[in-house]
Amino acid sequence: MAMIVVAAYDIRDDGRRSRVAATLQSWGDRIQKSVFVLDLSGDDLTALRDRLACTIDADTDSLYMFRQCGTCWSTVDCVGQAAKPDKVLYWAVL
Repeated sequence: MAMIVVAAYDIRDDGRRSRVAATLQSWGDRIQKSVFVLDLSGDDLTALRDRLACTIDADTDSLYMFRQCGTCWSTVDCVGQAAKPDKVLYWAVL
């Protein structure tokens, strides 16, 4: 079953930070410099978390992954320039 996951990180090293950002970007949408919204299955969340755990330095970096049910996500309030990412149905390459 798919769930919305909000991922946020604080990573000291530029290279690790870039790798984590690229990985998260491939799974979802960036909504802030270090915050992403992901639409994942339980298995995908486990695989992604394991991959990122191997990328970060547990002594200096932090990564948070907050699970949101559909009901909770539907109550998110956006103010100013903030907006919930649109659900992408498909990508077309021409």
